[in-house]
Amino acid sequence: MTVTAPVVLLADSGEAADLAAFLGRLVHYDRAAAVRLQAGGGALAVFGRPPSFEVLAIRTARLAEAAILDRTVSAGELLEAVEETSGTVQIPGAVTGPPWAGVLPPRGGWRELPGLPGSDAMRGAVGAAVAEFRARDEALPAERRNRAERDRIGREIWSRTLGGTELPLRAVHAAQALGFLRPVRATVPAPDAAGPQPQAPALLAAGGWLRLRTPYGSVATRRPGGALGALQVRPL
Repeated sequence: MTVTAPVVLLADSGEAADLAAFLGRLVHYDRAAAVRLQAGGGALAVFGRPPSFEVLAIRTARLAEAAILDRTVSAGELLEAVEETSGTVQIPGAVTGPPWAGVLPPRGGWRELPGLPGSDAMRGAVGAAVAEFRARDEALPAERRNRAERDRIGREIWSRTLGGTELPLRAVHAAQALGFLRPVRATVPAPDAAGPQPQAPALLAAGGWLRLRTPYGSVATRRPGGALGALQVRPL
């Protein structure tokens, strides 16, 4: 585990507020959530796995000072450690990482895939899927209105792909739930440590992974039938 100084300085208060909002959403879905932190140079990448979505969420914050860090911590403790006014983050102590924290998407080799609808269309697809789930749930007879039946309906709906892409709807649902599909501000932090700031969502692929990248963060998921060789195992 690579460790740097216990305090990192974000580029500005806006970065701190966006990071806190992301952590708050993760904790909303799982009060015991853990996040993997990686910093190298001028950016801090935060990886999380909101339950039920079966995806990895990635939020990157720009740093005012270069730092080196690789640590898995409590998302709740990290949220409490974000000081929005000063832009400082007191890095909490390490925790035992969940299994997903040792298997992250590759750093490079991503290529853009065609066919991704715009943000409005993606939000519309999520809204239609949610409405379908509710209608089908309400139509269930009383004897079948249970967790197993609802899970079956949910898996069927959220495993569908978006338009002509390979991207499952659950990944778009996760991006919407985490605030990654909101309208783009005039200036937003780039979700990746390197490369130009994207102004519109993009669908990327690398080996056995797909990634929905937006100006506010990314959601990564395994491709159907993706090769295990595409996984990148990194030490905790």
